[in-house]
Amino acid sequence: MALVFSALLLLGLCGKITSEGQPAFHNTPGAMNYELPTTKYETQDTFNAGIVGPLYKMVHIFLNVVQPNDFPLDLIKKIIQNKNFDISVDSKEVALYEIGVLICTILGLLFIILMPLVGCFFCMCRCCNKCGGEMHQRQKQSAPCRRKCLGLSLLVICLLMSLGIIYGFVANQQTRTRVRGTQKLAESNFRDFQTLLTETSKQIDYIVEQCNNTKNKVFSDLDGIGSMLGGRIKDQLKPKVTPVLEEIKAMSTAIKQTKDALQNMNSSLKSLQDATTQLNTNLTSVRNSIENSLSSSDCTSDPASKICDSIRPSLSSLGSNLNSSQLPSVDRELNTVTDVDKTDLESFVKRGYTAIDEIPNTIQNQTVDVIKDVKATLDSISSNIKDMSQSIPIEDMLLQVSHYLNNSNRYLNEELPKLEEYDSYWWLGGLIVCFLLTLIVTFFFLGLLCGVFGYDKHATPTRRGCVSNTGGIFLMAGVGFSFLFCWILMILVVLTFVVGANVEKLLCEPYENKKLLQVLDTPYLLKEQWQFYLSGMLFNKPDINMTFEQVYRDCKRGRGAYAAFQLENVVNISDHFNIDKLSENINTELENLNVNIDSIELLDNTGRKSLEDFAHSGIDTIDYSTYLKETEKSPTEVNLLTFASTLEGKANQLPEGKLKQAFLLDVQNIRAIHQQLVPPVQQSLNTLRQSIWTLQQTSNKLPEKVEKILASLDSVQHFLTNNVSLIVIGETKKFGKTILGYFEHYLHWVFYAITEKMTSCKPMATAMDSAVNGILCGYVADPLNLFWFGIGEATVLLLPAVIIAIKLAKYYRRMDSEDVYDDPSRY
Repeated sequence: MALVFSALLLLGLCGKITSEGQPAFHNTPGAMNYELPTTKYETQDTFNAGIVGPLYKMVHIFLNVVQPNDFPLDLIKKIIQNKNFDISVDSKEVALYEIGVLICTILGLLFIILMPLVGCFFCMCRCCNKCGGEMHQRQKQSAPCRRKCLGLSLLVICLLMSLGIIYGFVANQQTRTRVRGTQKLAESNFRDFQTLLTETSKQIDYIVEQCNNTKNKVFSDLDGIGSMLGGRIKDQLKPKVTPVLEEIKAMSTAIKQTKDALQNMNSSLKSLQDATTQLNTNLTSVRNSIENSLSSSDCTSDPASKICDSIRPSLSSLGSNLNSSQLPSVDRELNTVTDVDKTDLESFVKRGYTAIDEIPNTIQNQTVDVIKDVKATLDSISSNIKDMSQSIPIEDMLLQVSHYLNNSNRYLNEELPKLEEYDSYWWLGGLIVCFLLTLIVTFFFLGLLCGVFGYDKHATPTRRGCVSNTGGIFLMAGVGFSFLFCWILMILVVLTFVVGANVEKLLCEPYENKKLLQVLDTPYLLKEQWQFYLSGMLFNKPDINMTFEQVYRDCKRGRGAYAAFQLENVVNISDHFNIDKLSENINTELENLNVNIDSIELLDNTGRKSLEDFAHSGIDTIDYSTYLKETEKSPTEVNLLTFASTLEGKANQLPEGKLKQAFLLDVQNIRAIHQQLVPPVQQSLNTLRQSIWTLQQTSNKLPEKVEKILASLDSVQHFLTNNVSLIVIGETKKFGKTILGYFEHYLHWVFYAITEKMTSCKPMATAMDSAVNGILCGYVADPLNLFWFGIGEATVLLLPAVIIAIKLAKYYRRMDSEDVYDDPSRY
C-alpha cells in the first residue's frame, strides 16, 4: 500500500485531483492523445469445469431441491455478532433453514444404525433356517415370472449403482487433478501481482514522460507562434482582402489593356489615313492614264471604239472606298489613360498582399521575449516534477513489495506439498470406497450372469447346475458385503454431504451472487465500533463508506486502486500541488502576448483618384459604331485584281498598237497598287477593329464597375481599421487557451489514469475468485459434492439390491429339499 501512496504523491505533481464523482475522460480532437501501457494478466477470472460441468449442475439442482431456501442474511448476521441470538428461538430458524439437510442426515443416520442391526439379525435368523435360510423351495406357479422380474429389477439397480460409482471415480479423480492444479493457479496469481508491480512502475514513468511530451508540444507551438497565431489572423483577413485586391489588380490590367488598345487605335488611324491617301493618289494616277488612253484617236475607230466604250463606265469605281478623315482621333482619351497608368495600381496590390503575408513574421518577432518567459515557467514545472520523482524511493518500495510476494509464494510452495499429501490420502480412501462398491456390484453382476446363463428350466431345485448355484452364491456374497460395508459408506456420505452441501449453499452460492459480501458489509458486524469494517481495517477510518462489494465490483472491472479503495481520504494529491496557481502563472505569462499589427491601407488617395480618372477617361463615350462601320468597308470600291483582269481581257482584244500597250501597262500598275497598298490598309483596319472590340469590353459600364470596386474597398478598409485589433486580441486569447488547454487536457487525463486505470486492482479480485470460486468451490466443493452424490446413490440403492438379491438367490442356488414338481419348466 505504501507503494501506491508514494506513486500517487508523485503523480499529484502532474494532476489536479478531486474526490467528487467519477471522472470521464475523452481524447480531444487536435490535442495530444494519451494511453497508459495496457496490462495483460495471465489468470482467467472465470473457471470452466470442462466436461464434468453438467454433472456439477446436476448436483446443484439436487441441492436446490433439498435446500430451496434463500441465503439467511439476518440469521448469519446474528450468528456472527453473537448478539441478540436466542438459542430457543433462533435454533428453530436454523433448523428450518437446514430442514432439507437435516432430513437427509437423519435418514442417513437411520441407515447407519439400522443396516448393521438388520444385517446382524438377518444372519442369526438365517442360521436358524429362517429368513430364507432353509434350503427348500416351495412349488409356486408364479415362480418363473417372479424370477424374471427380480432379475430385471436387480439389473436396473446395479446399472444405476454403477452410474453412481462412476460419478465417485470421476469426482475422486477431479479432486486429485484440481488440487494438483492449485499450485499452478496460485503461481499464476503471484505472477499477476508481479506484473501489477512492474506495470505500475512503467505507468508512473509513462505519465511523467507524457508531462515532458506535453511540454515539448507546447514549446513547439510557441516556437511556431508566427504560423499558428499569425496564420489564424491571416486566415481571417485574407478572405476579406483578397477579393478587393483581385478586383483592383484586374482593373489595373484593364487600364494597361485600354492604354495599349488606344495606342493601337491611334496608330491604326494614322496608318490608315496615310495608306488611304497614297492609295487614292495612285488610283487617281492610273485612272487619269486610262482616261487619256480612252481620249486618244485610237479609240475612235472600230473595233477599238466599242472596247473603249465598254471600259469607260467602270472608271468611276476605280478609287478608294474609305473616308478615314472623318474618324476622330483618341489622343485625349489616350493621354488620360496614360496618366492613370503611371500610378501603377499593381504595386498597391502587391503591398496589400505583402502586409497580409507578413503578419506571421511580425507576430513571431514581437513575441520573442514573452515566449522565453513562458518557456522558463514550463521548464520550472518540469524540473519540479523530475526532482519530486527522484525524491520518492519508488524502486525501494517496489522491491519491498516484491520481497513480500516472493516470501508468500515461497511459503505457499512449502505448504502446497502437504495439501497434495493430504489429497493423496483422500484420493486413496476414495478409491477404496469406490472399489468396495464396485466389488459389491460385481458380485451382483456375476450372480446375475451365472444365474441367468446357468439356469436350467427343466432342472428341479435340488438338481440345479453348478453355474446356477455359483450365481446364487455370488448374490449372497454381494448381500454379505453390503451388510458389512454399507453403513461405513453411509457414514462417509453423510459427513461429506453435510460439509459439501453447506459449503455450496453458505459459501459458494452466496459468493457468486454477492450476498456473502453484503453480510461482510453490514455496519458494526465484524467490529462493534466500526460502521464500515474495510475502511477501518485499511485506514483506521471506519466512517468512510467503503464496502467489500463496491471494492470487489470496481476491481473486477479493472478500476484503479486509487478510486476503488478511495485513497483520496488518505492521500489527497491536490494538497501537495496547487494546479490552480500553476495555471494562473502560465495564464499570466500568456496574457503578456501583446501583438500589434500596423494599420493596413489597401489603396491610398492617389490610387483612388486613378481609378476615378479611369472611370471618367471618356472611353465609354467614344462612338465605336462609327469606327466599326468604317472598318467593315473594303479598301477600294472595286476589287483591283478583278478590275485589272477585266481590263487586261479587253486590252487583249485590241489590235497591236500603242493603245493596247497603254492598257496593259495600266493593268500592271493596278496590280502593283493592290499588292503594295491594299494589304497595309486592310491590316490597319483589322488592328483598328480589334482595338475597338477591346475598348468596348473595357468601357462597358466602366463607371459602375469602378464605383463598385471603390465601395468594396471602403467596406474592407473599414473592416481592417475597426476589426483588426479585435481579431488579434481574440486569436491571441484562443492561442493562449490552446497552450493552456494542452495542460488542462493532460491534467484531466492524469486524473482519469490515476483513478481509473493506473495500478488496477483486478489481480486482487481475480485472486479472491481463484481462492473461493476456483479452489474452494471449483476444486474442492464441486468434486466433493459429486463424490457423495454418486457414492450416496450407490449406497442407498444397496438396500433394494440386498432385498432383491436375497429373493433372487433362492431361484439360482441348489436346494437341499424340494416339493414334488409335476412340470419343472414352470418353476
